[in-house]
Amino acid sequence: MDYSTAFFHYGTIALIVAVNAIGSGIGGGLISNAALTALNQQPNAHESIGQASFLGIALIETASIISLTMAFLLLSRNTFLENSYYAHLSELGILCALGITGLVTGIASSIPARAACYSSARQPFSSQKIRVLMLLTQSLMQTPVILGFIIALLINYQVPYATTLADALRLIASGLCIGIASIGPSYGLALFSGQVCTGIGINRNAYHSLLSSTPINAAIIESPLIFSLLVSFLILRTSTKTTDPLLLGLTCLAAALCMGFSTIGTGISSGRIAASSSKQIALTPHHASLLSKTGLFAQALIETSAIYGLVIAIFLITTHLT
Repeated sequence: MDYSTAFFHYGTIALIVAVNAIGSGIGGGLISNAALTALNQQPNAHESIGQASFLGIALIETASIISLTMAFLLLSRNTFLENSYYAHLSELGILCALGITGLVTGIASSIPARAACYSSARQPFSSQKIRVLMLLTQSLMQTPVILGFIIALLINYQVPYATTLADALRLIASGLCIGIASIGPSYGLALFSGQVCTGIGINRNAYHSLLSSTPINAAIIESPLIFSLLVSFLILRTSTKTTDPLLLGLTCLAAALCMGFSTIGTGISSGRIAASSSKQIALTPHHASLLSKTGLFAQALIETSAIYGLVIAIFLITTHLT
């Protein structure tokens, strides 16, 4: 048996679960700490604070459950590919697709839950509205993990057919693209979600204004993630049967890095703008329409940076296909 091949296979399985457990564990600890602090501030709101923290921690476990499912899928493979070093090397793409997304999402998802605990202590009679916003935003924040799981499944399907270094680089690039791309939008959406939940604590009358603006803001923040998903699909569909397959594999890796890093600044900045808009809406709900339009216009301009990365990534992938 080639022990280096076995190391890549079983090491990937172990790290998929372990890395996601780190994110879920840190996120759950941050929520619990916020819940205890909120209880100290307002002991009479213990029921609403407890419900917010329980639901928040439960949603954070989404990444861990998905990673556990993927680990069982890898373990249940009928045959161990002993003679294919590159096949199991390419499983690192699965680790990138699920590990990075799960780690980032687990920690970032704690921000709206923490804000919900503090807002429930400040506005205990509006705790149900606060929980609705928390559940909505936290559910939207699980998008990177779900997209990462889709890419991981597609990589797993192609793993047995990876026989060269070029094939391995291509599959690793696909997972790396969606993994890196989850960092910016996840943190940006966390900033926005936390401010939305905080806004109800500031002004409970701003609930409907904040609720109506949440889906569109979240969609814009996560749009770079969709661009990265497209690039990951293109990389997976690329054939290495060219005159220089290794060069194509390296080009796919460059395209993944280009698209992935292009989303970090865009996602964070877009989230900051949406958070600022939500804060001002909570302070002056009667100006909600004007504030939302201004914020959306600024977010749309920032998205162009991710579009530039998408264009270059596509050119990199298609350059050496002939």
